[in-house]
Amino acid sequence: MMQTRRRFLSTIGATAGAVTILPYATMAQGAMSNTFETDAGPITVHPVSHASFVMETPKGVIYVDPVGGAEAYSDFPDADLILVTHEHGDHYDAATLEALMADGTHLITNPAVGEMLPEGLASGAEQIGNGASTEWETLGIDAIPAYNTTEGRLDFHPEGRDNGYALSFEGFRVYISGDTEDIPEMRALENIDVAFVCMNLPFTMNAEAAASAVNEFAPTYVYPYHFRGRDGGTQDPAAFAEMVETAEVLTPDWYPETESL
Repeated sequence: MMQTRRRFLSTIGATAGAVTILPYATMAQGAMSNTFETDAGPITVHPVSHASFVMETPKGVIYVDPVGGAEAYSDFPDADLILVTHEHGDHYDAATLEALMADGTHLITNPAVGEMLPEGLASGAEQIGNGASTEWETLGIDAIPAYNTTEGRLDFHPEGRDNGYALSFEGFRVYISGDTEDIPEMRALENIDVAFVCMNLPFTMNAEAAASAVNEFAPTYVYPYHFRGRDGGTQDPAAFAEMVETAEVLTPDWYPETESL
């Protein structure tokens, strides 16, 4: 797999059957990356901004909710797989997707986004809805529900429309929350090694709710992300970390240019 200047300059071997996180360093654009040594091979997470990130994996390069134009991804290899959780502009941008799709790139979206894709994207895209599963390059992909439960927020992410995702590598599982509150489907997750959990108001949940859910489903590592928005960033990753008891909290810089989405 192609290496980028954002990848770590060195790696260390992992004990068989173990998950080892390598020390992280400041990389291009002020973002920080983490590499996890797993039985499937190394998986490197590159935060891009807010809800967008790139994973270099043994199965291929995976982009999650890429927005912001192609230039934001110029340091990375072409995407082999793109996942889109839902239709809001900080998660889905058709122009960015069109610019990033390369020969062989596979696009997976929730059905609502699938219905609004431009013709050129729609023809090759795969849609999976809540509770459905698919497989790409032997990678298991489960569509986890993502929705609001609090009165006054229900229209932001209605139940049944939007996706989170659980990705199953060989003995290593990654959960991507998308935009959601601390729903039963999140709390019931099992065997998650790395989780990306959103927190901002009024669109998702506060840090207390996010930490409570994480303490219940107990991933090995958790990234708080998507923590700025209309509320001006009232949900503090450091406060979240203080409340999390069952996971190691990773807090790279998701807002290297201090933008607010």
